[in-house]
Amino acid sequence: MGDSEVFDELDLKLLHALEIDGRAPFSRIAAVLGVSDQTVARRFRRMGAEVGLRVVGVRDTDRLGRDQWMLRLRCAPEGAEAIGAALARRPDTTWVHLMSAGTEVVCMTMPRTQGDHDDLVFGKLLRTRQIIEITAHQLLHRFYGGRTGWIGKHRPLTDAQAAALRPAVRPGEAGPVRLTPEDEPLIAALKADGRVTYPELQRLTGRSESSVKRRVAALLDSGALYIDTEYDTDRFGFSAATMLWVTADPGALDAVGRAMAEHPEVAHVSAITGPANLMASVVTRDTAELYAYLSARLGTLEGVRHVESAPYLRRFKQLTYPRPAR
Repeated sequence: MGDSEVFDELDLKLLHALEIDGRAPFSRIAAVLGVSDQTVARRFRRMGAEVGLRVVGVRDTDRLGRDQWMLRLRCAPEGAEAIGAALARRPDTTWVHLMSAGTEVVCMTMPRTQGDHDDLVFGKLLRTRQIIEITAHQLLHRFYGGRTGWIGKHRPLTDAQAAALRPAVRPGEAGPVRLTPEDEPLIAALKADGRVTYPELQRLTGRSESSVKRRVAALLDSGALYIDTEYDTDRFGFSAATMLWVTADPGALDAVGRAMAEHPEVAHVSAITGPANLMASVVTRDTAELYAYLSARLGTLEGVRHVESAPYLRRFKQLTYPRPAR
């Protein structure tokens, strides 16, 4: 591991535990890991301070029946940083990255309405002189990512430990889920801190604690909201993060997407509109491991015709909030 004196196997197990149930009490995580509550709390605080670990509530666009778009913005070199920072401040972006040689900004948007999407693309961005070219890709189908965490692919926890932490599966609503205006303060609080306590949620929303508990459970069970984690993978020995645009034969699209979803390097893969029909985010230990993935595992998949790759140079925003400059 990259910094084994500071972050070790127990830290990876804690990350895996939080991927499985981000709101699990430290006491339950500690019992599964065989350590004290104080050890889990101390490790959690340290990773928050040193690797930017955050547990956050995220709306699931699929369950809410809302479109999601990836925008690729080719920028003048002097404008990319400012454009990325401005996009990171928008509430309708979920992540914003600087790519390639520092002249391309890629962001994921979740507009509330088609009008919001049109206003961003045809209004604000097209009027930005330092943007040279815009391409928009609608996400059609997610094969892997979202509520499904990436670190679990590396199996820090045993199957028995993972099963002991996994919340009970309760049936949610069928079809798209409807949120109410009363849900907004609750979701905003969970977006800021996915582990916020029920008494604090009661204070922030003005609802009773029993009402808050029921509604949080309903949102999580329905899939409208899920609890996710974010952190700097570089500090755990995975220093090469790369975005891929993959072109597969139309008849092989589903098979290629499903195969990529099983690869341990893949943190996200979705079918999209545009010249490439798949986009993916891969995380590897170094460029040698990335090359091995591209040439051997991905490159030999039947139906893959073309792969474009670009490293992440800087992450302006990840999931819910602007990331500080490093």
